[in-house]
Formats: sequence, structure tokens, C-alpha cells
Amino acid sequence: MKNLKTFAIAAALTALPTLALAQDAAPGFDEIGPYIMTTLLFLVAGFLVFFMAAGFAMLEAGLVRSKNVTMQLTKNIALYSFAAIMYWLIGFNLMYPGDGWIIAGWVGPFFSTTTLDPVGVAAADAALDYASIGSDFFFQLVFVAATASIVSGALAERIKLWPFLVFVIILTGVMYPISGSWQWGGGWLSEAGFSDFAGSTVVHSVGGWAALAGAIVLGPRLGKYKDGRVNPMPGSNLALATLGTFILWLGWFGFNGGSQLAMGTVGDVSDVSRIFANTNMAAAAGAVTALILTQVMYKKVDLTMVLNGALAGLVSITAEPLAPTLFGALWIGAIGGVIVVFAVPMLDKFKIDDVVGAIPVHLLAGIWGTIAVIFYGDASLGTQLMGIIGYGVFTFVASLIVWSILKATMGIRVSEEAEINGLDTSELGMEAYPDFSKG
Repeated sequence: MKNLKTFAIAAALTALPTLALAQDAAPGFDEIGPYIMTTLLFLVAGFLVFFMAAGFAMLEAGLVRSKNVTMQLTKNIALYSFAAIMYWLIGFNLMYPGDGWIIAGWVGPFFSTTTLDPVGVAAADAALDYASIGSDFFFQLVFVAATASIVSGALAERIKLWPFLVFVIILTGVMYPISGSWQWGGGWLSEAGFSDFAGSTVVHSVGGWAALAGAIVLGPRLGKYKDGRVNPMPGSNLALATLGTFILWLGWFGFNGGSQLAMGTVGDVSDVSRIFANTNMAAAAGAVTALILTQVMYKKVDLTMVLNGALAGLVSITAEPLAPTLFGALWIGAIGGVIVVFAVPMLDKFKIDDVVGAIPVHLLAGIWGTIAVIFYGDASLGTQLMGIIGYGVFTFVASLIVWSILKATMGIRVSEEAEINGLDTSELGMEAYPDFSKG
């Protein structure tokens, strides 16, 4: 027994150095914690932004006429799916080229597919200073899908399905990633000091510029502008539109909060909560502003304007949701609401038919939000305007070219008969849903 005890003690002493080395080699939570928490932030925020796809679908389904509801739902699930594939195939590495720029600061590598971390990756092989590749890829992917959804709503009720989806493939696979790399990929605008925290310009204005180009090439719906008058075309279901707005409002917490891009410290987590509060305040201010303005101007509240006022407030705060105080977020969002109320009739004067108000909400409020950064951030007005112009010229011109080519080759607009009968029937062979707007 004595010899056995002696042997056990000797064996334990022999193993101690090995155990100590193993303990030294295993990273502690102080080292792996930021990686785990930031990865979790991206996943949770990504889930919320993904749910915005449902918000866009419901908003658009509610604001189009009943004969076009199925078409809008089809476009939304299809555009998200194509965006997911194209962002894996080309977009992610094109937008975040690292050292792989083809033209430094301007264009990254084409045809470089996304590769995830190995299964069961060890801590020693992971990028502990950031997050998992899968979480980063997913979080960025849902942003590009939101950009495509903006275009879908503006061009509703008269565009063919497949030409629209071809445009989505080009937008999500090439156009958005190239321009996104200029800021978020460390490109020339990032180097110049341009600031866009979560994408008032990078995401929302880009979608707005693409939608504006498409609306110009496509033309207005039949009967929208006739004999010098603007003829209202009420949506089929304002309950759906309102539900869609609330879903988008919810998703925006992930949109802006996740753009903190870190959750490994007390400061990071506190900042995420600050972003949530400011995001919510801006949306509320935009809605209330539109509510009051429509009552004053038209003697009656316009629900669709209130919905778009909330969305415009959200877009406005997206460029800088962290730095402002709650009062700062309030007045920034309120101006977004003002923009919507005045911009919607302005577009009608130019006979630019935007079915859901996407251009005022995402383009014009996005421009305003990007300028508003100068009141709370470090960016200069000149640099912000340079970024706005850079994104605007590239996206609008490129979109105009793509839409024009599609019009000349495939044709982008349905026939007059098809538009009258509804795209659900002409494009999808389905019957229209009942029009709940008539009681």
C-alpha cells in the first residue's frame, strides 16, 4: 500500500508540468469572450434584420392593389433568396476585399466565394479580435437584401418579374458590394473620413437611387397621372401595411444595434442599448411629425404618411444612431417625417410614380441622415456631401444603364392589358386577393 501511494504521488508530480502547460495554452474568457459575444451580437442582430424581409413584404402587400399582392410577395421572397446566393458567390469578398483589391480602394476581387470557418474551429485558429466568419457574412447579407427590397416597392404594379430579378442579381452581386466597399470595406470614402454608421447612404440611399432610376425608365402606372391630376390608387390592406411597418421598426434595432460591431466590453453593450433607444426615438418622432403635418395640411390624418414618417425617422438616424442624445434622435427623426410629407407630392409633380414612398423614405431621408452626422460626429459637411454624391452618381448611373439594357432586351413593363388585369393573373396565373380597402 505504501509503495502504491508513493507511485501515485510520483505520477501526479510528473503530470503537473503537463497540466500546467495545458492550462496555460487554454485561453480564458477575457480572451475568447469578445469573440463569443460579438458573434452572438451578429447572429441576434442578423435574425432581426432578416425579419425585416417580412416587414417589407407585408408593407408592400398592403400598399398595392389586391390584384398585385401575390406578385409583391413573390418578388420579396425571390429577391431575398437571390441576394443570399449572389452575396455568397461574389458580393461578400467584393465588399470586404482585405488585401485583395483589384483597384485599390475602389474595386475588390470578383468571383471569390465566401468560405466559412472550419467545423469546430479551435480558439487558436479563430479571429478572436472580431467574430466568426459565418456570423459576419450573415449579418452583412441581410443588409444587401434590404437594399433590394427598397427597389421592389417603388416599382410595384407594372414591372415584369424576371427582368426585376435580373436587376436584383446585378444589384446584390456587383453594384451594392462595390459601393459598399468604398466605406465599410476600407475603401476610398473610408480613408477620406466619410461616416455612415449603419447605412443611411450605403444601404438606404443606394436602394433609393436604384429605385429612382427604375421608376424613370419604367414610367408611372396607367391612370396615375391623367388630365393634370394625380389619381390616388389606395392599397388593398392597410392592416398589413401597418404590421409591416412595425416589423421593420423591430428589425431596425438589429440593423442599427448590430452595427456597433462589438459586444465584448461594458462600453460596447451600453452603446448598443443607447443605439436601441435613439433608434426608437427617431421612429416615434418621424411618425408623430407626419401625423401632425397631415392633419394640419389636409385636415385629416393620412395613415400611409404616418407609416412612412416612422420609416423615414428610422432611416434618418441610421447614419449616426450612437452619438446623439435622445433629444438629438428626436429632432433628426422628426425632420425625416417632414421630408416624407413634402416629398411624396413633389414626386407626383414630376410624374415619378413610387407606389410605397420608397424614394422619399430611403433616398431623401437617407441623404438627410447622412448630413445630420455632422451635428454629433466627427465628419465634415464636405466629406459627407462627397460620399452622398459619390454613391448617388455611381448607383443612379449604373442602375439607369442596367434598367435601359433590360428594357431594350427583355422588356421590363407588362402590357396595358396585363396591368389592368393585375400582375397576379398576368405574371403568375393567380386570382387576385379580395380588396379589403373597399370595406
